[in-house]
Amino acid sequence: MRELAAAFEDEHPDLRVRLDVGASSTLREQVLAGAPAEVVALADEADMDRLAEADAVGPVHRIATNELVLAVPTGNPGDVRGAADMARPELLVGLCAPEAPCGRLARAHLAEVGVTPSVDTEATDVGALLARLAAAELDVGIVYRSDLRRAAVVGIDLPGSPAVPHPIAVLRDARDPDLAEAFVALVRSPRGQAVLAEHGFGPP
Repeated sequence: MRELAAAFEDEHPDLRVRLDVGASSTLREQVLAGAPAEVVALADEADMDRLAEADAVGPVHRIATNELVLAVPTGNPGDVRGAADMARPELLVGLCAPEAPCGRLARAHLAEVGVTPSVDTEATDVGALLARLAAAELDVGIVYRSDLRRAAVVGIDLPGSPAVPHPIAVLRDARDPDLAEAFVALVRSPRGQAVLAEHGFGPP
């Protein structure tokens, strides 16, 4: 989004794009509380559905997909091989908090494959979890595939992990709906999709 914001500013020299980044659940609550915003892009359709139900957003568009992966520190000191290792009590295991999409989706996947994780840390969002994994303060966690590029961690596939759609929408009370729609159009354009692909996202 930072790259796309910079590209949008190049197209509109008098405009500056401000990005507020956080867990989808946090952003959802901020929007519902009336925080000033024009566009909202989330990592979870369930949170966007709640905004749509509240009539807080206009038409919703999928802009990318993602998938869950195991993440371990460089060198994999815990010798993690798969989802079953999340249940090993001797490992330091981290997940996002249940209210964050990465936490809710990770728990749902682990339940589906019959693994009860031995959770030592619940991070507020993926960024916080990645930081602890990169610092080798945890042995294993579950993040999105695109997050592997953000920190010095190693990814391990989670077979059967579902594709996670990422939606975007213009807010109903956007101060400049035309500009907001133009930004959404950029994200959905071939140029925008190429940027997302470069950062590890799958197609919508």
